[in-house]
Amino acid sequence: MTQKDITFVADFLTEHFNEAPELYNRKGKYFNVERVGQYLKDEDDDLVSPPNTEGNQWFNFLKDSTHLKESPLLFPYYPEKSLHFVKRQMEGVIAQCLQKPADVIGKSVHQAVCISLYKVSQSEDSTPQLFKLPFLWNDKTSNLHYVLFTMLENSISKIHILRRHTDTSRSVSNGILAVEFGNFLNNSINESSDSRCYSCLDAHFYDDETVTVVLKESVQQEGKERVLAQLPLS
Repeated sequence: MTQKDITFVADFLTEHFNEAPELYNRKGKYFNVERVGQYLKDEDDDLVSPPNTEGNQWFNFLKDSTHLKESPLLFPYYPEKSLHFVKRQMEGVIAQCLQKPADVIGKSVHQAVCISLYKVSQSEDSTPQLFKLPFLWNDKTSNLHYVLFTMLENSISKIHILRRHTDTSRSVSNGILAVEFGNFLNNSINESSDSRCYSCLDAHFYDDETVTVVLKESVQQEGKERVLAQLPLS
């Protein structure tokens, strides 16, 4: 160690671990603790060495501002407390702010319709994942809400479209339908092949009238075809 290192350590010990008679009544606190570590302790006790806020521009600004000084929009400052204490206080305030909207929204939600998509055996220990790629789209012009999804297992070549009116009291025709891709692309890709079949890798709405899908050739071989197709909802 250089003399500079030794001096640095000595200064640190002198500053932070001097005897502090005024702290003798504190439980186990007979000297100043290191000033960073005290902020990280998960305790409600006051800091042993609270920060000196004298000359702090933000505090001076608040002190001189009539409107901001008592503003409920400013989170209160606890100069005597650790960061854990402040974190718990903030979490409590946030939870209180979110509770009322959660209650109101929760009470306003109700089931409009129930559609059975598939059935599984009651004896199975774990239900297989049959529902995939749910994508939501809201057509504000027609006040329609869409859900795109695919069903695995025996219908991988189909994409399902669920359509509901945003006014739950109104119904729409063809509330749910399936589009099967099958081998409808054969003529455009390979005139001689009649065994090509495609499954849907992904699907999103492109706009209110068009659905974009990524298709994959279903045969088990290298170099499978990938097709990007845009399908009109009509």
